[in-house]
Amino acid sequence: MHFQVQFRDGPARIGQLIMNDETICTPEILFVHTSRLNAPASSNILLTHGPLKTKKPSIQIGESVFYTPKNKTQKHLCLDNYLIYPKDVTKELHLSAAQQNKNTTCCIVPGKKELIPDLTGKEDARLCIVTDAIQLFAHQSYFVDFITTLRQKIGYTKLLYLPCVGDPTSLALLTYMGVDLFDSFQALMAARNETFLFPTGFYTKDQLKENPCCCPTCATTTDISLMTYEEILQHNYSMLLSEIKLVRNAISTGSLRELVEIRVRTRPHLSALLHILDLNQYEFLEERTPVVRKQPLIATTKDALFRPEIRRFQQRVIQRYEKPKSAKILLLLPCSAKKPYSFSKSHKLFRECIANQVNPFVVHELILTSPLGLVPRELELTYPANSYDIAVTGHWDEDEKKMIRSLLQDYLKKNTYDATILHISPAMQSFVSDVLKNPQVTCKDSPTSAESLSMLSSVLQQLTSRYDHIRPQVRMYDNITSLACYQFGPFLANLLMKDGTITGKYPYQKIMDNTKQLGMLTEERGLISLTMDGANRLRETEQYWVEISDDFTLKGSVFAPGVTDADESIRIGDEVLVRKKNSLCGVGVALMNGKEMTESSHGEAVKIRHHI
Repeated sequence: MHFQVQFRDGPARIGQLIMNDETICTPEILFVHTSRLNAPASSNILLTHGPLKTKKPSIQIGESVFYTPKNKTQKHLCLDNYLIYPKDVTKELHLSAAQQNKNTTCCIVPGKKELIPDLTGKEDARLCIVTDAIQLFAHQSYFVDFITTLRQKIGYTKLLYLPCVGDPTSLALLTYMGVDLFDSFQALMAARNETFLFPTGFYTKDQLKENPCCCPTCATTTDISLMTYEEILQHNYSMLLSEIKLVRNAISTGSLRELVEIRVRTRPHLSALLHILDLNQYEFLEERTPVVRKQPLIATTKDALFRPEIRRFQQRVIQRYEKPKSAKILLLLPCSAKKPYSFSKSHKLFRECIANQVNPFVVHELILTSPLGLVPRELELTYPANSYDIAVTGHWDEDEKKMIRSLLQDYLKKNTYDATILHISPAMQSFVSDVLKNPQVTCKDSPTSAESLSMLSSVLQQLTSRYDHIRPQVRMYDNITSLACYQFGPFLANLLMKDGTITGKYPYQKIMDNTKQLGMLTEERGLISLTMDGANRLRETEQYWVEISDDFTLKGSVFAPGVTDADESIRIGDEVLVRKKNSLCGVGVALMNGKEMTESSHGEAVKIRHHI
């Protein structure tokens, strides 16, 4: 058995599993195949009980844990024990069941968190199987804690199989949690109960007055009440196959989280699982979430407020980001439908009011928005600020109000201004004004109305004229420094920017040290891309580094087998410094996080931009 990850989207991944010289794309469904019940022809991997004549890869399951194991054929992956038994049996029975498995390519893990360290130590094992998952799944908090702990323990290179759990409503969420393999038991059990499975929920035969499905089986049936067990089962199989393909497509396009938020709406149990995952397992999710992605973030549910990339953005704004030093006046603005904001009609009007002042660069723009909270103008090109979309109703619910107020209070503790202008709608003013000290309000109706824009220009003229003139070059330098603080942290940002200058026109600007280019901001990434000279300034900081083996020849990419160690704080999309014998030899973009680089034996770890 051989497994290699190809695409990632949070903890979910698309991989290639090779068994018996056959290649299987994961996440995938193991279809039950017996002498009396055949798996669908389109199935790629089978779950059998006893040896059967089949050319497809299969996992052969033995008897109950209460029976003496029998000899089995070794052509396919063979497990000695049946995978379903009570979760709350004694520790000794759990260990006995797990230890009876003689196959070194997999390990059997009961649904007991405390037993995970004892049963996942097989270095050669490529597949981890949770034996009593169906009972574990019913306990929401424990299930989330168990699966995330297990996934962290087994690392990035092993497959996780959850028997008897997984239907069209839950496949997206379970894959998002890091599960790779499922089976068709839910489809079988539902068919026995004359229940049709759909991605939007479950319906018994008598609940369906009209069949909404056009799968091959349903399309040929005129009277749903006459459908047999076998026909319902074939329908359920079609739903499983369709959904797992949709999940894989979502992973490859970076939109799995959006699919998860849609699917969990169908069942309160799933909604609770996602909410618990977001609240209790932020570190698990954040470690696996890229800092840059091309797919827009669609925020149509309250769950979006807790997405790991949103929480990370908020934390970096509060903990890392520092406002431009030359800015003395804070201007609070609303967001816009078009991203980046400055390319929108409304923000062009706001920026025109600022640009028309004699001393415009003393003003700092801070955009208030949901679900991100606060977006300093210098960060409008960064993900997710550059590509999120949310339903705009003009109504702010209490969670959004609380989030924006809390972030604004924390931001102002670290970043101080001499004056504040409030150019946001009255609805927003109602829950923001009391957080600010003596704000000047320049909007009485709409921020883009002629009266509001006139008031904004007038107040800006009064306030900006009080300060010494700030040169454009100074403010450009301060803006890029603020972005560097968000990206690398203040310490690294100051090392990179020391004695530098900024050239070029926004959004394409270069950081220069005399004739040497240190880095560049581009609209495509929204972050600073380093050159070798820029990386050389950061080489002694012991951050964002990847160490490669002495015999590795650095060319276009660093592959995981060549990585000997890496900074565990690295996330997908980060700028990284590549070292050999502790000497800088390249700089590029991380395609794995730091932990996965060191654990993996396949795949591209770093895309090299420059090397020596």
